[in-house]
Amino acid sequence: MRFQVGDAATVQRTITERDIELFAEVTGDRNPVHLDDRFARRTRFGRRIAHGMLGASLISAVLANELPGPGTIYLSQTLQFTAPIYLNDTVTVHVTVTKIREDKPIVTLETLCINQHGEIVIRGEAVVLIEEVN
Repeated sequence: MRFQVGDAATVQRTITERDIELFAEVTGDRNPVHLDDRFARRTRFGRRIAHGMLGASLISAVLANELPGPGTIYLSQTLQFTAPIYLNDTVTVHVTVTKIREDKPIVTLETLCINQHGEIVIRGEAVVLIEEVN
């Protein structure tokens, strides 16, 4: 394998109105806290929030496209949603290799999503299979 403990990748994305609408359309999750300003103002958040899994899906994009990259297959992912992601927040996703199995092409990575204020909004751990594609 071509990876080492400590290898890392970072990707940044601003969550837009369109992202939230498309995510709701694809998943069927139409919770009004994501889609209805009036409803969301009455919640503890005071305004609309992005779907938690929309934020988490950004982790998948980093794993698939950056580190480990193409051919990566999810085996597991833990997630802790520690703060909301609001409309127009810029989320930076950090993934860092923490463990590499010697006997199999399996890599464990710390996964963090951090907003533009430096707050961790999602933290977790991914375990992935590295599929060598020739």
